[in-house]
Amino acid sequence: MNSFISSIITIFLTVPLLGFFIIYVLNKLITKNARKSFHKALDYSTIFFIVAVHFLLITIWGKSFFGLILLILLVIAMIFVVIHWKLKGEIIFAKVFKGFWRFNFLIFFLAYISLTVFGILRSAITFTFS
Repeated sequence: MNSFISSIITIFLTVPLLGFFIIYVLNKLITKNARKSFHKALDYSTIFFIVAVHFLLITIWGKSFFGLILLILLVIAMIFVVIHWKLKGEIIFAKVFKGFWRFNFLIFFLAYISLTVFGILRSAITFTFS
């Protein structure tokens, strides 16, 4: 049973789009609301994209950039807090975190797609010319 759960988690971490789609479909079946289901899938799959980007970076360049990823997350969080404070005058952490988390989905989704394409092209070029 542990190996089955481990396999499912591994699939979601290596193919986060599949995780996003499954979360969306399950939420859609439960709530019957496409918009809420999309937002829930976006919120829950963000961690999959962050971890997938980490492993893609390790695969492509052979070293971990986990510290850099954490630094990027921290800087984005600080920027969101400052912007929210400047606009609203007070910090409502639930709103700041929601915006921060959804922005991270966008950033890491784009990074995942870019790194996947880059890795495929790099492998194809290396295979062709070696």
